[in-house]
Amino acid sequence: MNSESCIFLAGASRGVGREIANCLSGGEVKVRALLRSPASGPELERMGIEIVMGDALDLAAVEQAVADGPAISAMISTIGGLPKDGQRADYLGNRNLIDAAVKAGVGKFILISSIGSGKSAVALPPQAMETLKSVLIEKEKAEEHLINSGLTYTIIRPGGLKSEPATGNGVLTEDYRVAGTIHRADVAALACACLHSDQANNKILSAIDRQMAYGQTDFEVLDI
Repeated sequence: MNSESCIFLAGASRGVGREIANCLSGGEVKVRALLRSPASGPELERMGIEIVMGDALDLAAVEQAVADGPAISAMISTIGGLPKDGQRADYLGNRNLIDAAVKAGVGKFILISSIGSGKSAVALPPQAMETLKSVLIEKEKAEEHLINSGLTYTIIRPGGLKSEPATGNGVLTEDYRVAGTIHRADVAALACACLHSDQANNKILSAIDRQMAYGQTDFEVLDI
């Protein structure tokens, strides 16, 4: 990616998205963050990140946010969470972002999903799957929409998330049976590494901390 490229980040106001913003700030590549609420805007702007306002559930707003400014070389989405007017952003919001990325000719799309989605359902205990089922169904639909979009993609499914500082022990694996926990800052570091790694292209990857794996600890790590 050259100095003229721009990374579009959705979900920068909190969680993994904020950690990705931290990871990308101060670099040579411009970052444009889509925000639904202006509350976190000033802090992100102090980090050198361009802010565009819009709701991911509004396709026209997303397309406008993508079109305003330099061409987007890569898009990262961490959005999801509580329903708005009965709609979760996990699928509908990500679908709009993916469709806008296709329309704009974005080079790469990185989607932060969750262990338990798709085939990785086998990695979670039945009780956890039952609790998270409605969310994971939406996340899986988003994953499928991205895979079928024609975009170059990387889907990262983190395990249980913690907010402590990065450990540096975060790893990615194509082994969908793996489960564990990982710090949000380590997920962010892995996502940022995937931006520049062809090894991560068109792959679905589970993300855990090597020191915090559950059960199965013998798995192949993707070298990015």
